[in-house]
Amino acid sequence: MTIDPYEALNLTSAATEAEIKKAYRRIARTDHPDLNPDDPAAEARFKAASAAHDLLKDPATRARFDRGEIDADGAQTAARSYYRDAAGPGDGYSRGGFAGAGGGFDASGTDPEDFFARFARGAGRSRGDPFGSGRLDMPGQDHRYTLSVPFLDAVRGARTRISLPDGGNLAVTIPEGATDGLTLRLRGKGGPGVGEGPAGDAYVTLSVEEDAQFRREGDDIRSTLDVGIDEAVLGAKVPVRTIDGEVLVALPRGASSGRVVRLRGRGVRRRGADARGDHLVEVRIVLPPEIDDDLRRFMEDWRKTHAHDPRDRKARP
Repeated sequence: MTIDPYEALNLTSAATEAEIKKAYRRIARTDHPDLNPDDPAAEARFKAASAAHDLLKDPATRARFDRGEIDADGAQTAARSYYRDAAGPGDGYSRGGFAGAGGGFDASGTDPEDFFARFARGAGRSRGDPFGSGRLDMPGQDHRYTLSVPFLDAVRGARTRISLPDGGNLAVTIPEGATDGLTLRLRGKGGPGVGEGPAGDAYVTLSVEEDAQFRREGDDIRSTLDVGIDEAVLGAKVPVRTIDGEVLVALPRGASSGRVVRLRGRGVRRRGADARGDHLVEVRIVLPPEIDDDLRRFMEDWRKTHAHDPRDRKARP
């Protein structure tokens, strides 16, 4: 039995798009089959949540479901006229024909096979007679997966594989600049079709891992650069790790903690464009682990002749 998509995500029909996404990601991180290989119940919850998210994430599809135009599987709901067309006496039958929601259907002089072919039209493409003794061609089932992706693989792009329950694997190309929650569609990589029906598709939703050094803000990358007190005072060329590798950055003299140095074009490539975002490096001054006598005496002498109150807002540049 198909579960109501809102129920599968522990939500109500009043849920916002953000709440739907958050609920799906929470379930994916706790009930994914890769994390629960011997727990059929967790796998069932994950599959139900994946199907629900796929249906509700698109506002147009969600609206059709809420109106009852499609069911929880995304299939078109059967027109009510089908029941009434096939009803017997007392259920809308008249001598002139069958009363349907979209108008009358005249049965007089009509080949019965034509009528039943119309009745079965939504069940797949059948070969042979319309009563189902011929071959039925239907597309295969879509499969859904969640893939945990390292931060740098998401921003730089990568190729990887998903291990499948049957022992096989599925090749996945992660596009450059991929974002958390992005769903990739792999055509024909789902379940096999019935008869001559095409194979289903595989949908892979990316869960981008956090990085210890980098943070992403849109197409920009942010990181923190630790510098010594001498480098901050005198200026220096210091190595900075970017998503493309290490580069030398000229740190200006007198750089205070919190100062941001912008490395243009060192961020994430914008989708569908050659341009890239920037890398924003925030300076953080780190004192030596031990203050020796030389540094202490120097600072004491300096303080006597160079009064400076860092908390004086008027004195700030």
